[in-house]
Amino acid sequence: MADGEAVIIIKKIKKGGHAHHGGAWKVAYADFVTAMMAFFLLMWLLNATTEVQKRGISDYFSPVAVSTTSGGAGGLLGGRAISSPGAATSRTAVPSVSLKLEPTTGASAGDAEEEGGADDKSGSAQKSVEEAAKAFKEQQELAAKIESDRFDQVEQQIRATIQQTPDLKELEKHLLIDRTPEGMRIQVVDREGRPMFASGSAKLLPRTQKMIALVAAAIRFAPNKVRVSGHTDSQPFRRKDGYSNWELSSDRAQASRRVLVDGGLTPERIASVEGRASRDPLLPDDTRSQRNRRISILLLKKKAEAPAPTAASQSAAPSDVTGKPVGAPAAPSQPPLRKDWTGPRVR
Repeated sequence: MADGEAVIIIKKIKKGGHAHHGGAWKVAYADFVTAMMAFFLLMWLLNATTEVQKRGISDYFSPVAVSTTSGGAGGLLGGRAISSPGAATSRTAVPSVSLKLEPTTGASAGDAEEEGGADDKSGSAQKSVEEAAKAFKEQQELAAKIESDRFDQVEQQIRATIQQTPDLKELEKHLLIDRTPEGMRIQVVDREGRPMFASGSAKLLPRTQKMIALVAAAIRFAPNKVRVSGHTDSQPFRRKDGYSNWELSSDRAQASRRVLVDGGLTPERIASVEGRASRDPLLPDDTRSQRNRRISILLLKKKAEAPAPTAASQSAAPSDVTGKPVGAPAAPSQPPLRKDWTGPRVR
């Protein structure tokens, strides 16, 4: 080292650093946050639940209550029971009292049970009969509504076809459609100077055939049966061979039936064909009027189609002690269906 060079001395002072704290504070902070979250969740549950739900949650976390009372007969062998009915008690159970009622009519306990069972059975049977009668009535009302709607469709179809056909539009005045207790009646009526049949004959005129064929096309798809009847006026008519208005009205009804069948109506749907002569005039005040000469086509309701029960069928049907037939619901009583051959009068 040269004598002229300066000596540089560097002093390093070492200061003591802080000790390392580690990560314990993070664990404490996480526990604090978890506790706060649990606290707010508990407050939310307390506000959102009802008293019954709170009681149920409390009972869920409660220990099973052990009864300290005897569950046996109370004698030497009377032990302890856990939640057994009778003498057992529970902290959450509702107190109740059980009483045994003995019959007071002098009958034995067995008789009382049998009488109660009979009452229950009769009450259930009565309820079943009422429900069956109600269902039967609702079914009848629904069937009647469907049938009425079907009649409306048939009438609308006939009138619409007449309006759209020039050859038939002039015959609209010869057509009368009305409702009777037995169904819907369609009548083809004579008018002054425009008969529908040849005079004194059952031969249909061409316009009459068109009108009846139109009716057949409208009712051929309906399931109802059909009744055809012929009517005349009260003008005396009798040939030498005894042919009268009775035979004339019957022959005209038969001729109309043949046109209906040719128009698509199945023969099985013809319920009856009859001649009424002048017994049911359209104009009662003027029985000699030509408008009384007509053909009536009656589309029968379902209840009018059903034949009346005979005495033999009623005696053969099983019955109960009251004499009522068994096996079918008791239908509500209805007045007998009255036949209306005249309907609304035309003035």
